[in-house]
Amino acid sequence: MNNRYLAFLSNSTSAPAIVGWVLLLSLSLSLPSNAEDAVRFANFNRYADSNAQLSSLPPVPGRVVLMGNSITDFWPARAPHLFQTHPEIIGRGIAGQTTWQFLLRFRADVIDLNPETVVINYGTNDIALNAGEYDEDATFGNVCSMVDLARANGIKVILASCLPAQGFSWRPEVKDAMDKIRRLNARVKAYAEAEDIPYADYFSALVNDCGTSMDSAYSDESPAVHPNAAGYTVMERILLDALHEVQANDVRTRKTMR
Repeated sequence: MNNRYLAFLSNSTSAPAIVGWVLLLSLSLSLPSNAEDAVRFANFNRYADSNAQLSSLPPVPGRVVLMGNSITDFWPARAPHLFQTHPEIIGRGIAGQTTWQFLLRFRADVIDLNPETVVINYGTNDIALNAGEYDEDATFGNVCSMVDLARANGIKVILASCLPAQGFSWRPEVKDAMDKIRRLNARVKAYAEAEDIPYADYFSALVNDCGTSMDSAYSDESPAVHPNAAGYTVMERILLDALHEVQANDVRTRKTMR
């Protein structure tokens, strides 16, 4: 077993350790065949230097980590306003990644940064077959596992919907992307409601009037997958509303405990 996985467990308290073992078992059929491939698959090195720098600094009150794929990865360059006005928000998106890869790097890129909240934007590349055949149950399970890991480490969670996408330029064989996105979003939203987790519904705000793709006003691509600056501006508002909901829940919890 790779040393990163051993560290993942040994640095945990008992509850996260149990969750970690469960994750390792659930991933065993889907991980690359050897440890070096797994490390490359997760791309641990992408944020290693930045994470080390952050870890050496005093904790930032209210830190928020955005976990995601290229949609999260491209956000600071395409629409920097959110990060300029909210320095407590840091992006940990990696282009092309799926929820399997999010899980592998969740400790390094989320837990070890001691955030107050993590925002998980899931699903696009799972549906685009970036890590092999799409399995809705597996993707949903990966989302739930990340929630379990966050909660076991005292981190609040916001689940951010998969964005609308009629198709993928790099996977033209995927013809039913919108149907799969809708089913996955409905399932995650129901889970979020049952677990009292704020849900950032980017999908509903960005989809076109016909419900067939992302609105052309919010993306410069065809087929549209990644937002443009206007799309990110809409997403910023939704995200900040969800973060305010987290804060309001904290206030209610403190009042209840008095």
